[in-house]
Amino acid sequence: QVQLVESGGGLVQPGGSLRLSCAASGSDFSIYSMDWYRQAPGKQREWVAGITSGGNREHVDSVKGRFTISRDGAKNTVYLQMNNLKPKDTAVYYCSGAHDGIVYWGEGTPVTVSP
Repeated sequence: QVQLVESGGGLVQPGGSLRLSCAASGSDFSIYSMDWYRQAPGKQREWVAGITSGGNREHVDSVKGRFTISRDGAKNTVYLQMNNLKPKDTAVYYCSGAHDGIVYWGEGTPVTVSP
């Protein structure tokens, strides 16, 4: 059974940092492209960052220079390091894995940025 489990979310003050983790199981996720999305209250889900099986990565403009996606193949885990967090980053963050037209999703981890 394929499973993605996010962790690391929480409450943080503006300017603070969090590292989200997405632990994958049930498949060889080293061949998957992995992405982070987020959904703020009342808004549509938006793509935040992605990393290919080869390690190429991209980030949405609004987080460039602050967020970094990475992956550890040995641990089947993808990370999102988030620095200099802002209130507008408040959202539920979701991990997804895609390969050969199949996409898997985790259930999300909430991030709240507030004084």
